[in-house]
Amino acid sequence: MDDLNWRVEEACFNAWPSPRQVLHGGWLMRFSGGGVRRTNSVNPLRGPRAEPAGVIDAAEKLYGALGRDYIFRVPTIADEMESHLVERGYRFEGGSTVLHCDLRRHRPSGSAAAELSREMTPGWSRDGKRISGWSDDEQAVFTDMIVSIVVPKAFASVTMDGRIVAKAYGAISNGLLVLESVATDADYRKRGYGQRAVATLLDWARDEGAEGACLQVLTDNQPARALYASLGFDRELHSYHYRRKP
Repeated sequence: MDDLNWRVEEACFNAWPSPRQVLHGGWLMRFSGGGVRRTNSVNPLRGPRAEPAGVIDAAEKLYGALGRDYIFRVPTIADEMESHLVERGYRFEGGSTVLHCDLRRHRPSGSAAAELSREMTPGWSRDGKRISGWSDDEQAVFTDMIVSIVVPKAFASVTMDGRIVAKAYGAISNGLLVLESVATDADYRKRGYGQRAVATLLDWARDEGAEGACLQVLTDNQPARALYASLGFDRELHSYHYRRKP
Protein backbone atom coordinates (compact mmCIF):
# COMPACT_ATOMS: atom_id res chain seq x y z
CA MET A 1 0.00 0.00 0.00
CA ASP A 2 2.74 2.46 0.94
CA ASP A 3 4.66 1.67 -2.25
CA LEU A 4 1.54 2.21 -4.38
CA ASN A 5 0.90 5.58 -2.73
CA TRP A 6 4.41 6.78 -3.57
CA ARG A 7 4.26 5.35 -7.10
CA VAL A 8 1.11 7.40 -7.62
CA GLU A 9 2.75 10.52 -6.22
CA GLU A 10 5.73 10.11 -8.57
CA ALA A 11 3.50 9.34 -11.55
CA CYS A 12 1.46 12.49 -10.90
CA PHE A 13 4.65 14.58 -10.87
CA ASN A 14 5.59 13.10 -14.24
CA ALA A 15 2.13 13.60 -15.73
CA TRP A 16 1.98 17.31 -14.79
CA PRO A 17 5.64 18.34 -14.55
CA SER A 18 6.97 21.76 -13.70
CA PRO A 19 9.62 23.04 -16.13
CA ARG A 20 11.22 24.85 -13.18
CA GLN A 21 11.92 23.08 -9.90
CA VAL A 22 14.43 22.68 -7.08
CA LEU A 23 15.30 19.58 -5.05
CA HIS A 24 16.01 20.32 -1.39
CA GLY A 25 16.69 17.56 1.13
CA GLY A 26 13.95 15.18 0.02
CA TRP A 27 11.50 17.95 -0.87
CA LEU A 28 10.51 19.14 -4.34
CA MET A 29 9.91 22.87 -4.82
CA ARG A 30 8.05 23.62 -8.06
CA PHE A 31 7.90 26.98 -9.83
CA SER A 32 5.87 26.64 -13.05
CA GLY A 33 4.01 29.95 -12.76
CA GLY A 34 0.29 30.26 -13.38
CA GLY A 35 -2.42 29.33 -10.91
CA VAL A 36 -2.01 25.55 -10.54
CA ARG A 37 -1.00 24.90 -6.94
CA ARG A 38 0.56 21.48 -7.58
CA THR A 39 3.25 22.97 -9.82
CA ASN A 40 3.82 26.03 -7.64
CA SER A 41 4.24 24.40 -4.24
CA VAL A 42 6.60 22.44 -2.00
CA ASN A 43 6.01 18.66 -2.08
CA PRO A 44 7.48 15.79 -0.01
CA LEU A 45 9.31 12.99 -1.80
CA ARG A 46 9.68 9.30 -0.96
CA GLY A 47 12.46 8.50 1.51
CA PRO A 48 14.34 10.55 4.13
CA ARG A 49 13.41 14.23 4.25
CA ALA A 50 15.05 17.25 5.84
CA GLU A 51 13.48 18.82 8.94
CA PRO A 52 10.42 20.97 8.15
CA ALA A 53 11.61 24.22 9.79
CA GLY A 54 14.69 24.55 7.60
CA VAL A 55 12.74 23.59 4.49
CA ILE A 56 10.13 26.28 5.17
CA ASP A 57 12.86 28.90 5.59
CA ALA A 58 14.55 27.87 2.33
CA ALA A 59 11.27 27.76 0.44
CA GLU A 60 10.17 31.19 1.61
CA LYS A 61 13.45 32.68 0.39
CA LEU A 62 13.13 31.11 -3.07
CA TYR A 63 9.43 31.78 -3.62
CA GLY A 64 9.78 35.24 -2.14
CA ALA A 65 12.64 36.11 -4.49
CA LEU A 66 10.33 35.26 -7.42
CA GLY A 67 7.41 37.20 -5.98
CA ARG A 68 5.36 34.00 -5.58
CA ASP A 69 2.95 32.90 -2.86
CA TYR A 70 4.28 30.47 -0.28
CA ILE A 71 2.36 27.20 -0.84
CA PHE A 72 2.97 23.73 0.60
CA ARG A 73 1.19 20.55 -0.47
CA VAL A 74 0.59 18.25 2.53
CA PRO A 75 -0.36 14.61 1.75
CA THR A 76 -1.53 12.34 4.54
CA ILE A 77 1.29 9.88 3.76
CA ALA A 78 3.90 12.54 4.66
CA ASP A 79 2.29 15.16 6.88
CA GLU A 80 5.18 16.13 9.17
CA MET A 81 5.08 19.66 7.73
CA GLU A 82 1.52 20.31 8.92
CA SER A 83 2.04 21.50 12.51
CA HIS A 84 4.98 23.72 11.53
CA LEU A 85 2.92 25.44 8.82
CA VAL A 86 0.01 26.00 11.19
CA GLU A 87 2.36 27.60 13.73
CA ARG A 88 3.61 29.99 11.06
CA GLY A 89 0.11 31.08 10.06
CA TYR A 90 -0.30 29.09 6.84
CA ARG A 91 -3.98 28.58 6.01
CA PHE A 92 -5.75 25.45 4.81
CA GLU A 93 -7.17 25.19 1.29
CA GLY A 94 -7.97 22.71 -1.46
CA GLY A 95 -8.59 19.31 0.12
CA SER A 96 -8.31 16.53 -2.51
CA THR A 97 -8.53 12.75 -2.63
CA VAL A 98 -6.39 10.37 -4.71
CA LEU A 99 -8.39 7.57 -6.39
CA HIS A 100 -7.15 4.35 -7.99
CA CYS A 101 -8.56 1.99 -10.63
CA ASP A 102 -7.23 -1.53 -11.20
CA LEU A 103 -6.90 -1.73 -15.00
CA ARG A 104 -6.34 -5.48 -14.79
CA ARG A 105 -10.07 -5.73 -14.05
CA HIS A 106 -11.02 -3.03 -16.56
CA ARG A 107 -13.07 -3.96 -19.60
CA PRO A 108 -13.63 -1.75 -22.66
CA SER A 109 -16.60 0.53 -22.09
CA GLY A 110 -18.51 -0.57 -25.20
CA SER A 111 -19.75 2.98 -25.80
CA ALA A 112 -18.64 5.18 -28.66
CA ALA A 113 -14.98 6.02 -28.26
CA ALA A 114 -13.72 9.56 -27.99
CA GLU A 115 -11.17 10.91 -30.46
CA LEU A 116 -7.63 10.08 -29.36
CA SER A 117 -4.35 11.74 -30.27
CA ARG A 118 -0.83 11.11 -29.00
CA GLU A 119 -0.09 14.84 -29.11
CA MET A 120 -2.09 17.92 -28.16
CA THR A 121 -3.81 19.11 -31.34
CA PRO A 122 -4.55 22.79 -32.04
CA GLY A 123 -8.26 22.04 -31.60
CA TRP A 124 -7.75 20.31 -28.26
CA SER A 125 -5.64 23.24 -27.10
CA ARG A 126 -8.08 25.90 -28.33
CA ASP A 127 -11.29 24.31 -27.06
CA GLY A 128 -9.59 23.05 -23.91
CA LYS A 129 -8.71 26.64 -23.07
CA ARG A 130 -12.33 27.70 -23.62
CA ILE A 131 -13.79 24.83 -21.58
CA SER A 132 -11.38 25.41 -18.69
CA GLY A 133 -11.87 29.18 -18.78
CA TRP A 134 -8.13 29.87 -18.84
CA SER A 135 -6.50 33.18 -19.67
CA ASP A 136 -3.82 33.45 -22.37
CA ASP A 137 -1.11 33.40 -19.69
CA GLU A 138 -2.58 30.31 -18.02
CA GLN A 139 -2.81 28.56 -21.38
CA ALA A 140 0.83 29.41 -22.13
CA VAL A 141 1.92 27.86 -18.80
CA PHE A 142 -0.18 24.77 -19.54
CA THR A 143 1.32 24.41 -23.03
CA ASP A 144 4.87 24.66 -21.64
CA MET A 145 3.99 21.95 -19.14
CA ILE A 146 2.60 19.64 -21.84
CA VAL A 147 5.75 20.07 -23.93
CA SER A 148 7.88 19.04 -20.95
CA ILE A 149 6.11 15.67 -20.43
CA VAL A 150 8.57 12.87 -21.22
CA VAL A 151 6.46 9.78 -20.47
CA PRO A 152 3.85 8.46 -22.97
CA LYS A 153 0.77 10.65 -23.16
CA ALA A 154 -2.53 10.84 -25.05
CA PHE A 155 -5.33 13.37 -25.47
CA ALA A 156 -9.01 12.42 -25.68
CA SER A 157 -11.86 14.63 -26.86
CA VAL A 158 -15.54 14.46 -27.82
CA THR A 159 -16.72 16.75 -30.61
CA MET A 160 -20.32 17.90 -30.95
CA ASP A 161 -21.78 20.62 -33.14
CA GLY A 162 -18.40 21.30 -34.70
CA ARG A 163 -16.40 21.86 -31.53
CA ILE A 164 -14.81 19.88 -28.71
CA VAL A 165 -17.18 19.71 -25.73
CA ALA A 166 -15.33 17.26 -23.44
CA LYS A 167 -11.62 16.62 -23.01
CA ALA A 168 -9.00 14.92 -20.89
CA TYR A 169 -5.42 13.83 -21.19
CA GLY A 170 -3.49 11.01 -19.61
CA ALA A 171 0.16 10.06 -19.12
CA ILE A 172 1.59 6.65 -18.26
CA SER A 173 4.41 6.43 -15.72
CA ASN A 174 5.72 3.26 -14.06
CA GLY A 175 2.68 1.23 -15.08
CA LEU A 176 0.15 3.84 -13.95
CA LEU A 177 -2.11 6.02 -16.07
CA VAL A 178 -2.58 9.47 -14.55
CA LEU A 179 -5.75 11.24 -15.70
CA GLU A 180 -5.55 15.01 -15.92
CA SER A 181 -7.45 18.06 -17.17
CA VAL A 182 -10.83 16.30 -17.31
CA ALA A 183 -13.53 18.84 -18.17
CA THR A 184 -16.81 19.20 -20.08
CA ASP A 185 -18.36 22.30 -21.63
CA ALA A 186 -21.05 23.62 -19.26
CA ASP A 187 -23.68 23.43 -22.03
CA TYR A 188 -23.03 19.72 -22.65
CA ARG A 189 -22.77 18.24 -19.18
CA LYS A 190 -24.69 15.21 -17.91
CA ARG A 191 -24.70 13.59 -21.36
CA GLY A 192 -21.86 11.13 -20.81
CA TYR A 193 -19.27 12.99 -22.89
CA GLY A 194 -16.75 13.30 -20.08
CA GLN A 195 -17.20 9.62 -19.32
CA ARG A 196 -16.45 8.79 -22.97
CA ALA A 197 -13.22 10.81 -22.88
CA VAL A 198 -12.00 9.15 -19.68
CA ALA A 199 -13.05 5.64 -20.80
CA THR A 200 -11.13 6.04 -24.06
CA LEU A 201 -7.96 6.93 -22.12
CA LEU A 202 -8.45 3.93 -19.84
CA ASP A 203 -8.75 1.65 -22.89
CA TRP A 204 -5.61 3.20 -24.40
CA ALA A 205 -3.60 2.78 -21.20
CA ARG A 206 -4.66 -0.85 -20.76
CA ASP A 207 -3.61 -1.58 -24.35
CA GLU A 208 -0.27 0.10 -23.59
CA GLY A 209 0.30 -2.28 -20.67
CA ALA A 210 -0.62 -0.05 -17.73
CA GLU A 211 -1.83 -2.02 -14.72
CA GLY A 212 -3.59 0.80 -12.90
CA ALA A 213 -4.96 4.31 -13.23
CA CYS A 214 -5.09 7.16 -10.75
CA LEU A 215 -6.33 10.71 -10.47
CA GLN A 216 -6.66 13.56 -8.02
CA VAL A 217 -10.11 15.04 -7.39
CA LEU A 218 -11.42 17.67 -5.00
CA THR A 219 -12.82 15.77 -2.05
CA ASP A 220 -16.16 17.61 -2.10
CA ASN A 221 -16.68 17.35 -5.88
CA GLN A 222 -19.40 14.72 -5.71
CA PRO A 223 -20.42 14.79 -9.43
CA ALA A 224 -16.82 14.11 -10.49
CA ARG A 225 -16.41 11.38 -7.89
CA ALA A 226 -19.59 9.69 -9.09
CA LEU A 227 -18.28 9.79 -12.67
CA TYR A 228 -14.98 8.21 -11.67
CA ALA A 229 -16.67 5.55 -9.51
CA SER A 230 -18.74 4.50 -12.54
CA LEU A 231 -15.49 3.95 -14.44
CA GLY A 232 -13.88 1.73 -11.82
CA PHE A 233 -12.10 4.21 -9.55
CA ASP A 234 -13.30 2.41 -6.45
CA ARG A 235 -10.28 2.71 -4.17
CA GLU A 236 -9.26 5.75 -2.14
CA LEU A 237 -5.52 5.89 -1.54
CA HIS A 238 -4.51 9.03 0.34
CA SER A 239 -5.63 12.62 0.51
CA TYR A 240 -3.85 15.96 0.58
CA HIS A 241 -4.43 19.64 1.08
CA TYR A 242 -2.50 22.86 0.68
CA ARG A 243 -1.24 25.41 3.17
CA ARG A 244 -0.75 28.94 1.91
CA LYS A 245 0.78 31.86 3.79
CA PRO A 246 -1.50 34.90 3.51
